[in-house]
Amino acid sequence: MSRKYLIAGNWKMNKTASDAVDLIGEINSLVGDETSVQVCICPPFTSLSKASESVERSQLLLGAQDVNAASSGAYTGEISAEMLRELYVSFVILGHSERRQYYGETNQTVNKKILTAIENNLKPIYCIGETLEERESERTLEVVRTQVREGLENFPTSSIDSLVLAYEPVWAIGTGKTATDEMAQEVHAEIRSVLTEMFGETAAASIRILYGGSMKPENAAGLLAQEDVDGGLIGGASLTARAFVGIVEAARGA
Repeated sequence: MSRKYLIAGNWKMNKTASDAVDLIGEINSLVGDETSVQVCICPPFTSLSKASESVERSQLLLGAQDVNAASSGAYTGEISAEMLRELYVSFVILGHSERRQYYGETNQTVNKKILTAIENNLKPIYCIGETLEERESERTLEVVRTQVREGLENFPTSSIDSLVLAYEPVWAIGTGKTATDEMAQEVHAEIRSVLTEMFGETAAASIRILYGGSMKPENAAGLLAQEDVDGGLIGGASLTARAFVGIVEAARGA
């Protein structure tokens, strides 16, 4: 089954609203009309409004970095799905290892956010991945299997086309280290195997699985050539137009 590549830039806590306008302008000038690859940028909440205006006349898609599981209420500092939808946000990153590490998120709490996202027509990019300790103890596949099953519990099969996963080995995020092409493919294939058990072969074959551990222009082509790698969730390399567009171009040529 043909799966269109998705290259999503996770800006994390970087770029002011004015910075966002400048960076999106650069990206737009280079790949703003790209249709063979889906291109998404995920700026901080404070930049979403300006970013929404900046991508309005292009093919670029907009994503957010988190969403609260509740629809509204006394949750100081939080952002609801309705707030994101009003800004024409399409995707939302959920379960990122930094959210798990610093804010105590678990497979169960992320599961609630995933179901809220789907109910509000947001496409979750569900992040999973093992720590260095878990890899060294040869528990990678076990950890990832558990994250997939628990994070996607009760996920409606009718919304399977809106689901994206991102395999991000924690030891490769922001470190400059990256999994080899073969290491990435092994884990992506295991993820798809679990998805097949949960949703059936046809549905699992349609779900995109991104790689998200220090992908950059220099290693993107090899990673994207793997059978079960369907794009990238890009961190540091998404903060400059040249590097980010280089990965988009690698996906276009894969």
